[in-house]
Amino acid sequence: MNRRAPPAAFVRRPPQGMKAAVAAAAAQATAGPPTLEVDPAQALHLAIGLHREGRLDAAERIYRALAGSGGEGDANVLHFLGMLLHQRGRSDEALALMRRSIAADPTVADWHSNLGNVLLERARLDEAAEAYEEALRLAPERPAFHNNLGVLRREQGRFPEAQQAYRRAIELAPGHSDAYANCGNLLLAMGQPEQALAMFFEALVRAPHHAKTKRLLGMAYFNLGRLEEAVAVYRAWLAEEPGNAEAAHHLAACSGEQVPERAADGYVEQVFDGFAGSFDAKLAMLHYRAPSLVAGQLAACVGAPRAALDILDAGCGTGLCGPLLAPFARTLEGVDLSAGMLARAEPRQVYHRLVKAELTAFLQQSEAASRDVIVSADTLCYFGRLAPVFEAARVALRPGGWLIFTLEAVDPDLHGPLPGDPSDGFILNPHGRYSHDGAAVRADLEAAGLEPVAFDSVHLRNENARPVQGWLVAARRR
Repeated sequence: MNRRAPPAAFVRRPPQGMKAAVAAAAAQATAGPPTLEVDPAQALHLAIGLHREGRLDAAERIYRALAGSGGEGDANVLHFLGMLLHQRGRSDEALALMRRSIAADPTVADWHSNLGNVLLERARLDEAAEAYEEALRLAPERPAFHNNLGVLRREQGRFPEAQQAYRRAIELAPGHSDAYANCGNLLLAMGQPEQALAMFFEALVRAPHHAKTKRLLGMAYFNLGRLEEAVAVYRAWLAEEPGNAEAAHHLAACSGEQVPERAADGYVEQVFDGFAGSFDAKLAMLHYRAPSLVAGQLAACVGAPRAALDILDAGCGTGLCGPLLAPFARTLEGVDLSAGMLARAEPRQVYHRLVKAELTAFLQQSEAASRDVIVSADTLCYFGRLAPVFEAARVALRPGGWLIFTLEAVDPDLHGPLPGDPSDGFILNPHGRYSHDGAAVRADLEAAGLEPVAFDSVHLRNENARPVQGWLVAARRR
């Protein structure tokens, strides 16, 4: 997050009643005594510090007190409040505030770049391009802005311009690891694997601990069929950082050694907390279909929506399924392991309750026979062995209740030979998700006391310009 900490003289002094509100907010945030003599510049610096620490509730209270009940706040306050609201998934409100801050002071290059970041995450690419271009007009020598523009141009499919932007960022800042990694990833997409590897090596020379580059380098080796080198990358990464969940997960995927029965909690949180802001827009670009598929299957199972069912959205993520499930629900709960994803689901205002928890443990701790439907769209692809979660779902469902979910299918033609033991009924892929054998899934459902009523082969989304095939399953508790 780019931030501008303003000098005190830049902050307009509010009227006395406003100062009291700011003082009260600051006192509540810091658990200190209230005072009417709080300096608004100090209060803003306090809010920014709280914001950086992730104490969003406290920061928001101070920002709003500074902005005032009439909304006539300092441009800095409006901008930072907008960025905070975007972190909380309230991007429409965020964009309005950020645009107001820029209208009040259009000379701050960082603010245009921040606006472009939010617009890019919302897949509003033309508007994002305008914001980045204005940032570069104001500060043409800022390498981060060129890197951002490269990301945008890639999303627009303008690969040569994206490469030019990345290379300009590297020219301005030879140590800019993100620009090297992004350029390498672009070169892979352009069919230039050797040049991509050179970029990744350059990135690691300049930033040996850059996690994104290590992951991309390992994936590049795997996609080139150089499996031993991919394993070596992840093994070295794990040796440097023995507790790194991402390194351990990808090492298991590429080596076939010590493959976990499901992705570790730390891996899931790390990946999805980092992905939360751009999750919806990225999936839209991949023609993601799982939410509509499971909602359609629910309608096929229970008929027209009557707001009469107790439904759990298992692995709800940012809540993409929520609006589709709500018409069927008397109560709608969401559970997810990623706090970042839940923060994006909350503003949809369709869930009666959102819970941060691991899915199997949550079901095992739930009241027995308490739900009519459990829906899981693209969550069980982070589970290898499905029997425990199926058993927990059966106990949580009422007799006749439905478990509806998607999985990715094992497809040797698409993935090629993979490490691991297919006789387990699942394979951990190098991208980090599991693929499942349909016959094994059926057997696990039956063993758990769930009858497969529908078991359809479906196209879930596109990835690397190819369709991802999977299963859409509806099983009923006997």
